[in-house]
Amino acid sequence: MQTNTSFAGSAALVTGAASGIGAACARWLDAQGVQRLILIDTDLAGLQSLELSCEIDLIKGSVGDEALWDRLDTSHPQVDFAVVNAGVGGSGPIAEHGFESWRRVMSVNLDGAFLTLSYAMRAMQRRGSGSVVVTSSATGIKAVAGIGAYGVAKAGVSHMTRIAALEGAPHGIRVNAVAPGGVDTALWDGSPDFRKAVEANGREATIKAMSGDTPRGRFATADELAGQIGFLLSDAAANITGEILVTDGGYSL
Repeated sequence: MQTNTSFAGSAALVTGAASGIGAACARWLDAQGVQRLILIDTDLAGLQSLELSCEIDLIKGSVGDEALWDRLDTSHPQVDFAVVNAGVGGSGPIAEHGFESWRRVMSVNLDGAFLTLSYAMRAMQRRGSGSVVVTSSATGIKAVAGIGAYGVAKAGVSHMTRIAALEGAPHGIRVNAVAPGGVDTALWDGSPDFRKAVEANGREATIKAMSGDTPRGRFATADELAGQIGFLLSDAAANITGEILVTDGGYSL
């Protein structure tokens, strides 16, 4: 893979990096010649399993923990690129969604995204440049019944991206988001219904069945998303900020 000079000698932050889109982004940035990766996840073993050639700082913790970001302000003051990706799943109709479950999803998907973005923008303001991509969701754009807090959090993340882009522009900071539809990642494994379907039919058949209402006819891969995120991070997208790139195979049409 050709190295993109946008990333040479730089430091990049990726949250939710132990698997799925986050791990794919870490591999993509490593291949592009990034000097240092700051990788955050609650799954330390997953972080340690990544095979990367650049300098790596592995941090176990929840992005919803404000104290984590206070520590990073001091210990890791330089960030040139950030992928605000950590997230958890959540389902249930609004009328039946328990508040504890609602807050669990919001704590990571919205509060955690805010804390990550806030830290990254402070670091980038000190340098006078930077680029951020936030992982939103097509369900933050297209209303989908039964996903409770998840869709609401992702809608908030998309709008936060636009506000951050306006605030970051005078400091040379670009902020964009991707809004994926279905992506074949471990995030699905947290759903009891998904696990039951996998037990009955196997994972491949379950994912294929779930992608039936996507015009493209299949879910995206984490590597496909990483390439799109990488483009938005890079100098190739220098004139793009405040955009929500819907990458859903036509699902939201």
